[in-house]
Amino acid sequence: MSTTMVAALNTALRDSMRADATVHVLGEDVGALGGVFRVTDGLAAEFGTQRCLDTPLAEAGILGTAVGMAMYGLRPVVEMQFDAFAYPAFEQVFSHVAKMRNRTGGRMGLPITIRVPYGGGVGGVEHHSDSSEAYYAHTPGLHVVTPATVADSYGLLRSAIASDDPVVFLEPKRLYWSAADFSPAEISTAAQVPPIGRALVRRPGTSATLLTYGPSLPVCLEAAAAARSEGWDLAVVDLRSLVPFDDETVCAAVRATGRAVVVHEAAGFAGVGAEIAARVTERCFHHLAAPVLRVTGYDIPYPPPMLEKHHLPSVDRILDAVARLQWEQ
Repeated sequence: MSTTMVAALNTALRDSMRADATVHVLGEDVGALGGVFRVTDGLAAEFGTQRCLDTPLAEAGILGTAVGMAMYGLRPVVEMQFDAFAYPAFEQVFSHVAKMRNRTGGRMGLPITIRVPYGGGVGGVEHHSDSSEAYYAHTPGLHVVTPATVADSYGLLRSAIASDDPVVFLEPKRLYWSAADFSPAEISTAAQVPPIGRALVRRPGTSATLLTYGPSLPVCLEAAAAARSEGWDLAVVDLRSLVPFDDETVCAAVRATGRAVVVHEAAGFAGVGAEIAARVTERCFHHLAAPVLRVTGYDIPYPPPMLEKHHLPSVDRILDAVARLQWEQ
């Protein structure tokens, strides 16, 4: 059965709410409207407005409310309507959500899932296309997850909601309408999808390894297909989980090829790609035939819609980076 990412996410929320009465959904327009992207469509009708709650336009208040809910035994799932809309709530994330378990000596966790539609490629204006994963990944105490496939959208969201630790769940909005032959009904438990903290090799290869996640995965797979005409056989690794990070799978894939390129939409300077490149270099130095390169968004505020195609990593930019991996040696 063909299923979109939006439908998979909706089913994951519905199944989680059916399985556990402590799961509550809250955010702007998540109730009657069903969310801007319809991810929460029908939840208020089935579970009532006390469990699928429309909130005021106040992100700090939404997340602060979720903190209190979690402290009293609930499992809130918060929707931040767009990536950059979450910034007013970051103080709550940094000061409370990420630190409560440590602050209480492990006695109080906050099982909060923070859903954030993120990334570009949809013609969004300012504050609607940011890739803010580095802020969350740099904050100790958070798990940071980003699915790139329909199956992962379902399985990882079920795992995030079931987790006793707070999870920032980054949803690549330009993949919302991607579809795959997948039926959530065939997955009885989230354990049937690899868990948070596990990367997957989406495409094996022998020449070089592309390391990516979220909205850049389809671009990397397209680049790997195009690279065959240049004589390169590119492996593609989908990180899936930025925190915890799967060093074992990533490093095994890089050691097998000796070359690596990290690809993501966010700005390059001090981005997640810099951390990945450092980790790979430290752990795979004697296996590398060339420096680890990065293909990222530029170090600028997100551009207007007509210019975003130049800003986002493309097949040509990825292949240009692969060409610079010192093949002459």
